[in-house]
Amino acid sequence: MQKIIVPKKYDNKNLTVFILDSFPNLSQNFLYKALRQKDIKINGKRVKENTKVCENDLIEVFISDEFLFGKHELKVVYEDDNILAIDKEQEISVTDEAGVNGMTLTKLVKEKYGKNLEPCHRLDRNTRGIVLFAKNEEALKILFDKFKNHEIEKHYIAKVYGIPKESHKILKDFLFKDSKKNKVYISSTKKTGYQEIITEYTVLEENKEENTSILDINLHTGRTHQIRAHLSYIGYPIIGDGKYGSNKINKKFNESKQNLISYKLIFKFTKPSGILDYLNGLELKISKNT
Repeated sequence: MQKIIVPKKYDNKNLTVFILDSFPNLSQNFLYKALRQKDIKINGKRVKENTKVCENDLIEVFISDEFLFGKHELKVVYEDDNILAIDKEQEISVTDEAGVNGMTLTKLVKEKYGKNLEPCHRLDRNTRGIVLFAKNEEALKILFDKFKNHEIEKHYIAKVYGIPKESHKILKDFLFKDSKKNKVYISSTKKTGYQEIITEYTVLEENKEENTSILDINLHTGRTHQIRAHLSYIGYPIIGDGKYGSNKINKKFNESKQNLISYKLIFKFTKPSGILDYLNGLELKISKNT
């Protein structure tokens, strides 16, 4: 059984829409069967399929986790006494900060490797890639500091529509986060509420026939949706991105999931790193196939 709280964006939406968004692996047929069997409650009361939900409603779903979440395999990229690196798949959140999905990567990691493990950074739910976990408080504190001071280099791989004229460029613009719409906006000039963003890209591959490119992205700042919004802003949307990309382009390539992977972390410590000194110079990498 899973308990989830309805966030503001689902206020007055159909219960079925909220549950299917919350549990992408759950089939519609199984959901309607559960509703007929009264296996779903809102604020302690069993409900039917045509019910609407309100912000802060407590939803209890009496369906096996296997049907709600599917089977998630934890792919270990690297492990030692202090850290664990996991290749996170798409469609699973690192934590449940969004208050929607009950199953998260952090919960899966804690179940298998112990309750002391904590994530050191985040990835969007729809982005596959390396997520670093600390096994103890000292390692967590050090890694938080290293990410904050950009002593861990984060590289992403993206398939975009279009071929940039410049094979390498460092982009500097400004980003505004609209929390209500869960969307960000880019500006070339500084405005009230906008923060500077720096995104470096290098063209790795070009396909002139389909007019696409494979880019390596090095994040110098880590703002919400930065890569997706910034690439779209300069005219090279990520294929499969439903929020900042083009629906027409996504349909052309039959892509419904964004082609973006956090595929490489490089430890570049410039200051003493305590028990993690041995990590300096280490490169963690996964397959960059998009």
